[in-house]
Amino acid sequence: MICFVIAMEKEARPVIEAMAKKTEKTVYGKTVVTGELFGKNVSVIICGVGKVNAASSAQYAIDVLRADKIINLGVAGALNGDMNVGGVYSITHAVQYDFDLTQINGTEIGTLDEFEENWLSLSINSSFPRKRLATGDRFNDSKEDYKLLTDVLRADIRDMEGGAIAQVCAHSNTEFYSYKIISDIAGSGSTPEQYFQNLDKCFLSLKDNLAKIFNEVQ
Repeated sequence: MICFVIAMEKEARPVIEAMAKKTEKTVYGKTVVTGELFGKNVSVIICGVGKVNAASSAQYAIDVLRADKIINLGVAGALNGDMNVGGVYSITHAVQYDFDLTQINGTEIGTLDEFEENWLSLSINSSFPRKRLATGDRFNDSKEDYKLLTDVLRADIRDMEGGAIAQVCAHSNTEFYSYKIISDIAGSGSTPEQYFQNLDKCFLSLKDNLAKIFNEVQ
């Protein structure tokens, strides 16, 4: 079973609209849609924003839905100017930039207690440009965060879910694929203003690229 774990209903809508033979239920406050996508059985969990929502939904997908592949799709922010609004990027590695045990373990920021390195590898088989994703429970224009993300971690994109799903999948040996559509670019004005202005363009891009993304994961 392939399961999509997607934060918001509006991000999941292009996937759900493309599905056939759909059934929908609510589980622990999350919407779960099961059906067929391009002739394959899939489920979509609309997990909600943030790391806890994403991680708990990924674990449900693995334990209950018996997912052997998880796909995370969604809009995200670019951290450098070589990416395009509406562009689709495949994630190779993810880190949780708001996880910090440096003073206890002497490890690099983002290194989870049960791992030796801060960046976790994702499954990758993609013709889309490949980038590294930093995840944290923050949406802001913080200069301090930007410096951490770019100067220290050398991340390309940031979101609020992907790194948490990567952690769950690493523990369960579940294949995890993540594709991000750029809604805002650091240094190009207010992050929230860019985000709201560009959402429609991002969702159209996801709709146009969905078949290609799904075929890559087969």
